[in-house]
Amino acid sequence: MKTMKSMKTMKVILFNKYLLFGMFAMAGLFIGWLLFHSSGKVDEKHEHTTEEVQSTIWTCAMHPQIRMDAPGDCPICGMELIPLNNNPAAIDPEAIQLTKEAAQLANVLTSVVTRQKPVKEVRLYGKVQADERLLQNQVAHIPGRIEKLMVNFTGETVKKGQTLALIYSPELVTSQQELLEASKSKVTQPEIYEAAKEKLRLWKLTDDQISAIERSGSVQTNFEVVSTASGIVLSRRVNNGDYISQGTVLYDLADLSTVWVMFDAYESDLPFLKTGDKLTFTIQAMPGQNYTGKIIFIDPVVDAATRVSKVRVEINNQTGKLKPEMFATGIVHANMTDFKDKMVIPRSAVLWTGKRSIVYVKQPDSDEPVFKIREIGLGPMLGNSYIVADGLLEGEEIVTQGTFSVDAAAQLEGKPSMMNPSGGKLSTMPGMDMPGDAKPSDGQKMAGMDTPEDNKMEDNKMIKHEMFAVSGNCEMCKDRIEKAAKSVKGVRSASWDVKTKKIHIEFDPRKSDLQTIQKAIAKAGHDNGKFKADDKTYESLPECCHYRK
Repeated sequence: MKTMKSMKTMKVILFNKYLLFGMFAMAGLFIGWLLFHSSGKVDEKHEHTTEEVQSTIWTCAMHPQIRMDAPGDCPICGMELIPLNNNPAAIDPEAIQLTKEAAQLANVLTSVVTRQKPVKEVRLYGKVQADERLLQNQVAHIPGRIEKLMVNFTGETVKKGQTLALIYSPELVTSQQELLEASKSKVTQPEIYEAAKEKLRLWKLTDDQISAIERSGSVQTNFEVVSTASGIVLSRRVNNGDYISQGTVLYDLADLSTVWVMFDAYESDLPFLKTGDKLTFTIQAMPGQNYTGKIIFIDPVVDAATRVSKVRVEINNQTGKLKPEMFATGIVHANMTDFKDKMVIPRSAVLWTGKRSIVYVKQPDSDEPVFKIREIGLGPMLGNSYIVADGLLEGEEIVTQGTFSVDAAAQLEGKPSMMNPSGGKLSTMPGMDMPGDAKPSDGQKMAGMDTPEDNKMEDNKMIKHEMFAVSGNCEMCKDRIEKAAKSVKGVRSASWDVKTKKIHIEFDPRKSDLQTIQKAIAKAGHDNGKFKADDKTYESLPECCHYRK
C-alpha cells in the first residue's frame, strides 16, 4: 500500500514539474517574441535612418561645388554646410538659393520694382562764345594813311562814337576844298552845295563834322575815324603808318553783353534734347556758381569728324564774368514722355552680355534668399538706372547689389546664368574631387575634363578680357573711346577710367582681336599703347580733349 501511495505522489510531483517547465517555456517564447519583434523594428528604423543620412548631400551656400556626405564646415571658407536635399530651391531646378549668412557676406541687397516718372540726365560739354549777331568790323570809309591809332591793343573796351584813329586822306582834302568853294555860292547854286555835302556824308562824315569844316573855313588834313558800335576789341588789323583803302578793316569788335554757350551733343543724346529745354551749367573757372538758360537752337547737321551737333544757350552777361573760350559743363533733365509711368530699376541690377539683359528675381514665399534668373527688355538708360520695357512686373523684388555674386553661385551650381543661359555642369579644376557628382564615362577623368555633352560651350564662354592704356582727359573722351571700342565687331563691353587712363575690354577673339580694337580707338583720335592718333583727327577734337599739351 505504501509503495502504491508513494508512486502516486511521485507522479503528481513529476506532473507539477512538467507543468511548471511548460509554463516557463511558454513565458520564454513570449518574451523572446517580444524581444525579437521589437529589435526587428529597431533595426528597420535604424536602417531607414542610415539610408536618409547617406542619401543627404551637404554643400556650402557660398561654394556650391562643394559636396559632402556628412555635415561639417566648408573646406574653402569655413562656413557651416547645409543639406542640399532640404534646399527649397530644389522645387524649381532653375532657382539658386543662398543662406542669409551667405547673402550678407556677399553684400546682396534687393529692392522692389516700382513705376516712376523717368527723367534722363544728359550731360553736355562746351565753351563760351561771343554772340555772332553782335560781332562787327570797324572799317575805314575813306582811303589814306593812318597817322595815329587811338586804340592800340586787343581786349580794349570801345564805346560808340569814340575816336579810333586819325587818317590823312588826299581825296578827303579835295572834297573839303570843294565844299568850301560850293558854300560861297550856296545861295545861287544850292544844288552844287548839297552835292558837295552829300559826298562827305557818303564817307561817313557827320553833319556836325561838315558844319565844323564850314565854320573853320579851312581844310582838315587828318580825319577822325569814329566807332560805329560799342564792344571789346577782338583783334587789331592795322598799325601806324599803314596805307589803307576804302573798306579796309581796322578792328574786329564784339559786344559781350550777351554771350552764347555752345555745347557738343553726341548723336545718341540728340533724341532727348529739344529747343526750350532748361539747361543748367557750371563754368570750370568759377566752381560752385551755377547758370541756367534755355536751349534756343540745335544744329541740324552732325559733324562728320567729331560726331557731335552744336547746342546753343543764350546768356545775359552784363557783368562780363563769362568770357569767350571758357569751358562749361551742362546738364539737361529730359522728361521721357514716351516712357511715362514705366518701371525703372538701378543700373547695378542689370547684367548685360551685349545681346541679353538679365536680372535676378527673388522668389516669394521663402524664408531663405532664393533667386531666379530672368531676361528683360531695356529702354533708354537714365544715368544710373534703366527704363524696363518688358520682363518685370510692378512689386517684384530684384537683386540690386551683389548681382555678380548671385550669378557666380548659379554658374558654380550649374544653374542658368549670365554666361550659361541653358545651365549645365561646369568643369572642375584639376585635382579637385567633388563628392556626389556624377561619375565620368568613357574613361574620362573628373579632374579637369567633362563629358562630351558638357563640352558644348556657349559663345559667351569664349569672351576674352584685356586692359591697356588710352590717352584722354574728360568725360567726352570716355564716351568717345568706349563708343569707338564698341563699334568693333565682337566687342561685348568697354569701360575707360578717367583717372587711371586704362580701358577694360571684353571681346570675342573669334570675331576680333586686340590690335583691331586699338586701331579703332586711335582712329577716333586717342593714342593708346599700340597706335597713335592721326594729327588731323586729334586737332579736330574739342579743346578739353587735347591730351598732348
